[in-house]
Amino acid sequence: MNSQQPVVRVHDLVKRYGQRAVVDGASFEIARGETFALLGPNGAGKSTTIEILEGYRDRSGGLAEVLGTDPGKGGLDWKRRLGIVLQSSGETGNATVREQLRHFARFYPNPRDVEEVIAAVGLEQHAGQMIKKLSGGQRRRVDVALGIIGRPELLFLDEPTTGFDPEARRRFWDLIRSLKAEGTSILLTTHYLDEAAQLADRAGVIAGGRIVALGAVHSLGGEDAWTPVVRWREREGAHERMHEHRTTTPGAVVAALQSRLGVEPDGLEVVRPSLEDVYLGLIGAASTEPSTTTDQEVPA
Repeated sequence: MNSQQPVVRVHDLVKRYGQRAVVDGASFEIARGETFALLGPNGAGKSTTIEILEGYRDRSGGLAEVLGTDPGKGGLDWKRRLGIVLQSSGETGNATVREQLRHFARFYPNPRDVEEVIAAVGLEQHAGQMIKKLSGGQRRRVDVALGIIGRPELLFLDEPTTGFDPEARRRFWDLIRSLKAEGTSILLTTHYLDEAAQLADRAGVIAGGRIVALGAVHSLGGEDAWTPVVRWREREGAHERMHEHRTTTPGAVVAALQSRLGVEPDGLEVVRPSLEDVYLGLIGAASTEPSTTTDQEVPA
């Protein structure tokens, strides 16, 4: 595969069930060595898109290409180049961590060293322990170990840290960063926006089966979405009115207000949009038309 060729290419992807389109024209690419986060609410088409790319589900239309191959036609050689970490683990029987990894390593032509993988996921002290007796966070680390044992070119991580405590999540982030540093391309789905911000080079937001925003995490939605908002209350006759002004110079707006009113306005606040604010705005805009317009008057 050419090093300049995207590891994932999706164009006008469609998946229908009867007349209902679960994925409805999604398009994005993932570059080699990139960590890409696919974000979206439940039911947005995120899981279906991932399952198509993994080869688990057929598409109804459009183009899907993973490592230069149609995932619906990928054979064993193609599958050996992928690592897949699903949302939940399968049954592990009575295998220990080390036994399970040795078993899976036999499926690949050039697997990682089992002991190195155990160390990489922080399970040295549990290598001889039955997987079924591990904690949830430890079992999740086994899932990742199984996903990377074959030296995948592309690693799918589906909600990898659900149920982790904060310390375990940050240790896991360090692991993912180390995989990226080795050149592994990663497709991440997560409901934790801080996780996407920490790990992803770029992100796509999917809603209603369509990609509604695409780009670096802290530029999603465009410049306007990240512009601060000044809010205040002002009496007009017998009534109070809430004002809202979006501006790149909130300090100047506040100073102008105080100069005009002679006092600090009631309810004054400067809101700088967070990633969550921008994300929710994108999802909301994709599902409904705005019912109100923002007051854009500039204080005299």
